[in-house]
Amino acid sequence: MTDEAPTATQQIDAILARLPDDQRAALEDLRLSIKRAAPEAEEAISYGAPAFRYRGRPLVSFGAAKSHVAFYVMSPAVLDAHRDKLEGYDTSKGAIRFQPERPVPDAPRSSGSAWSRRTPSRSDGSAGEARFGVPWHRCASNH
Repeated sequence: MTDEAPTATQQIDAILARLPDDQRAALEDLRLSIKRAAPEAEEAISYGAPAFRYRGRPLVSFGAAKSHVAFYVMSPAVLDAHRDKLEGYDTSKGAIRFQPERPVPDAPRSSGSAWSRRTPSRSDGSAGEARFGVPWHRCASNH
């Protein structure tokens, strides 16, 4: 018998299994959306929370608290660029906190929408590809 450490996927499964049904369902839906939006991203644990890494760098993470669930975007500039789509949500520099019954909004599907455009992601405010070339909104879509 080997003493192999659990994989990130196994750790995330265990974290989600401990949550109330509504929070678990909301975060499992978000997790699936992230996998679909960024199929090359790898599951990870970051600061004790479920996360995804893309090309070895943090992409997004998610978690639950007593009164909400949250989606953490690793680029505040990306979150700021889409602030209008998040009106009514509890947001901070890099987090969207929401209730399981009111998940993160779907991304508009029209290719001309602001969601699919390049967004500021550099400290100087110049345009750059959304975090690591994977637009955050694709990870937020509930499909």
